[in-house]
Amino acid sequence: MLKCCFPKKEITMSSCRVGLRLAACLLNISEARKKYVVENIAKAALLERNGQRHPEVSVLNIFSDPEYNRSVITIAASIDELGNSVLAACLEAFQSIDMEIQEGIHPCLGAVDLIPIYPLSGVGVEECGAVARSLAENLIRSVPGCSVFLFGEADLPEKRPLVQRRKQLGWFTRRDFSSLTPDLGPAPARRCGLTGIGASPYVMNCNVTIDSQDLTLGKEIASAIRGSNVNGLKGVQTMAFPHEGKIEIACNVESFEDQEVTETSEGSQYMAYSVLGDHFYYVSPHYIEAQVKKLASDRGIGTIGRALIGFTPQECKSCAEYAIKESIGEFWKIREGVFM
Repeated sequence: MLKCCFPKKEITMSSCRVGLRLAACLLNISEARKKYVVENIAKAALLERNGQRHPEVSVLNIFSDPEYNRSVITIAASIDELGNSVLAACLEAFQSIDMEIQEGIHPCLGAVDLIPIYPLSGVGVEECGAVARSLAENLIRSVPGCSVFLFGEADLPEKRPLVQRRKQLGWFTRRDFSSLTPDLGPAPARRCGLTGIGASPYVMNCNVTIDSQDLTLGKEIASAIRGSNVNGLKGVQTMAFPHEGKIEIACNVESFEDQEVTETSEGSQYMAYSVLGDHFYYVSPHYIEAQVKKLASDRGIGTIGRALIGFTPQECKSCAEYAIKESIGEFWKIREGVFM
């Protein structure tokens, strides 16, 4: 598991600046094999238009998977600056990534494949949705051939969730996006592809590797824990992929509001956090790993390990507050597990 690794100076929540209105973007780009390209995209997020580093923006983490050819860049900022910061990173990404030649086993439709915005502190999901919509409009104005689909709080009035939009667009199976109809912008250009932009409560990415090369078996396990299925884990969406000679169960772990959830502790199924007085819950990464391990064991195989792609919601908030308080833009360089 990747944990938020602070410098030697001990940090507590009380040491963080009070009153920060923070949000995060887990920017998903379709490049992981050229480290310099990924880092240039991350660094672009830190600069103002005059070239000076912005004091209220930090890149907290970069997770790159060369086999998937996909990177997730965690950008945290004050809500007033996040849109411009992410836009700058996207402009760099569209200059550097060409979907006509992109290869990788992970599903994707765009050079910048996904731009989700999540509230961290002092900000509601509705405001994040407004930032996402504004970012989408700025992006199609700034990048010729860029086209966008919206999800969550950015997709008004329906507020369709990401998984529904992806199913509608054939994201899970399709690489030919020429016939797709975007919500904003022209028909997708072959170089840019189609970009998803939206906002929701925090979604965590947690992957568990099973000691098998049997993709069918991996899909069975993924289906068993999928939240939409009977006895599945609430808020958990899953896929199974061949990965480094084994099978990886990739999980998107959504936060949700549920009055019936009461037990929240390190060893329990659910973890809890709050933003602006709203209480959210999500399935613990430890619990997900335990469930996959049990299902794999029932089929006579073991598990190899678990990877948390970035942070839990609480870790992301803590790291963001610390990095911005200390004006550490390239926070990813001082924590472990940057490129794995």
